[in-house]
Amino acid sequence: MKQFYIGIDIGTTATKAVCFDKAGKVIRQFTQSYPMYHPKPDWSIQKPNEILMAVLECIAEITKGIEPEFISFSSAMQSIIAIDNTGKPITDAILWADNRAHSLAEALKESEQGKNFYQKTGIPIHTFSPMTKIAWLKENDATHFSKAHKFISIKEYIWHHLTGEYVIDSSMASGTGLMNIHTIKWESEILEFLKIEELQLSTIVSPTHQSKGLSDGFHYILGGGDGVLANLGTEAMETGRMALSIGTSGAVRLPVDKPYIDSQMRTQCYHLMDNQYLKLGAVNNGAIVLQWLKESILKTNESFEELFVQAETIPAGSEGLLFVPYLLGERAPIWDASAQGTLLGIRIIHTKAHLIRATLEGILFGLLSITEILLPDPEKRHETTIMASGGFGKSELWLQMVADIFQMKVIVAETIEASAWGAVLIGFKATGITISNHTQIGKTFLPNKDHKEIYEQGFEKFKRVYPLLKDI
Repeated sequence: MKQFYIGIDIGTTATKAVCFDKAGKVIRQFTQSYPMYHPKPDWSIQKPNEILMAVLECIAEITKGIEPEFISFSSAMQSIIAIDNTGKPITDAILWADNRAHSLAEALKESEQGKNFYQKTGIPIHTFSPMTKIAWLKENDATHFSKAHKFISIKEYIWHHLTGEYVIDSSMASGTGLMNIHTIKWESEILEFLKIEELQLSTIVSPTHQSKGLSDGFHYILGGGDGVLANLGTEAMETGRMALSIGTSGAVRLPVDKPYIDSQMRTQCYHLMDNQYLKLGAVNNGAIVLQWLKESILKTNESFEELFVQAETIPAGSEGLLFVPYLLGERAPIWDASAQGTLLGIRIIHTKAHLIRATLEGILFGLLSITEILLPDPEKRHETTIMASGGFGKSELWLQMVADIFQMKVIVAETIEASAWGAVLIGFKATGITISNHTQIGKTFLPNKDHKEIYEQGFEKFKRVYPLLKDI
């Protein structure tokens, strides 16, 4: 009898349910999207129950006619919801992209207290962090803050609906700015700063935590955060491999065996299990920039595939057109929520196709600036393989551009749903299932040496733009 394993990936713009067999082959998948709202400048929110309904619909659709061995979860990180003592949300889900706490975060970041918090958590003081969002509620929304029975992420909200438990896995907790990365416990000094009790947070448990569904009887595995699971799902938890993901946002993640704290507070550190950690940098401006270009600037109904075909007609470097795509401010490595996008070097020769290619290049330059920090030694970079995942893995042009811009070998997994597969791998560990090959490897992309110099020149220019223009 064939066995089925389901990974649910709760993303920023959609939830994907993916059914795998034991070898990692995708049997079927189902996606349900939902909106992000911007009711005020700098606000990015979602409705918790819209996401809950999407997840429930995904579970219902993906399990039609089958009895899965388990259902395991991946989730976008850094959302926060205040709930009352009945479990009902009293705030919207405040997302990682929400910048309302900018002034508060900037002041705290420059203080000795903020620097001490980073040393304990490995999470930079920035608006993306749930810690700064709770601090903002305390200072600016005392009514909801005082009524909050708990502060939880969207994943915790869904897990509680399914199982009745308030738990959070250590990978999700490590991204909150509330957990001590060295002890894997909530940091009392930060809770005291926020004027909240540990009981107002979920219990930290292993990603392998299991429970039975209250109403459906399914075997649920807690799983982890999407970034951490993408590393696991692409076999990028090994030395000599680095994960690169581009979805709505983007990230570069490198495995380490102990907590990593950057002397300049430029990077994040997440925990998976035991002595498995990641040092990483995440950007706000991933494929959401391409979506903005398509819908708001080009105003075209063409598919992304059609746009990529046009970009391929333009030479590397976009003939001098440079796009610094800080449309949503930026996280790593500059940590400036007020940073703005810049289009530089535009001339009369430049066309729509140039703009598309410059956008693809600009997103990758942002991720390369993180890679320089994580792997400062060029020789080590050349010895490291990029394991690619996320929606951009469908584009051979973009994958080849990664190889050319980073001058590193790129391997894309056979399934680009790396976070969902990573969740299933956690399920295997939780249930004692052993498999021989974790991930089916797809195509390999090698750097084109002919593009090395032009991209090096473009990247050097890219790094100079923000410092020169940030005060203008």
